[in-house]
Amino acid sequence: MSMNLVVLLYLVASVFFIQALKGLSHPTTSIKGNRFGMLGMAIAAVTTCALIYKLANDSAAGLTYVLLGLVVGGGLGAVMAKRVEMTKMPELVAFMHSMIGLAAVFIAVAAVVEPWAFGITAKNGAIPGGNRIELALGAFIGAITFTGSVIAFGKLSGKYKFRLFQGAPVTFKGQHAVNAVLGLAVLFFIFGFWHSQSFTDFLLIIVLGFLLGVLIIIPIGGADMPVVVSKIGRAHV
Repeated sequence: MSMNLVVLLYLVASVFFIQALKGLSHPTTSIKGNRFGMLGMAIAAVTTCALIYKLANDSAAGLTYVLLGLVVGGGLGAVMAKRVEMTKMPELVAFMHSMIGLAAVFIAVAAVVEPWAFGITAKNGAIPGGNRIELALGAFIGAITFTGSVIAFGKLSGKYKFRLFQGAPVTFKGQHAVNAVLGLAVLFFIFGFWHSQSFTDFLLIIVLGFLLGVLIIIPIGGADMPVVVSKIGRAHV
């Protein structure tokens, strides 16, 4: 399988995912949206398996980790889907969004630690500048998605006594200023990672993403959480 074909198939899968989001935006088109999503995921999964097989010199050893991830993730998803009632579907979606965000963080970390495995190293062994920005933004967005979705899950559940999981908004003096300072700090560390490929800067980007995910969601009341979950999903995609 050539890389041009891999890129093309991933592009097709992305188009299907976009069509899935469009279809899921209205009850009358939700069935079609689900079909687009399943087809897109099938294309992406098969392409990824074929790519792993090719990169491992026609060896299926690397697919073991993929299958392990599918078993763990699919098992957690099946348990949550069975426990959550239909009326609490936004709660299930929030949980799944959190897992997607955490997966994005792990993938970005893996790419930074071993860029050669992803084929993104330059001749001098460094990660190209464009890829550094892409990895930093991917890790940051994934981190925000994870903690923001966890807070949304807690607020939707209503079963936990932890203050941040309560339905009432959580606010404090200077909250917007704190968010703005943290946002500027993220931009600073993204520049630092782009400039020097410092792993410390990269980790700080992730930590700040986790923190901002909490701070951005806690001022929103529990009644608005379904809308928040929808927006988080669209932003992450």
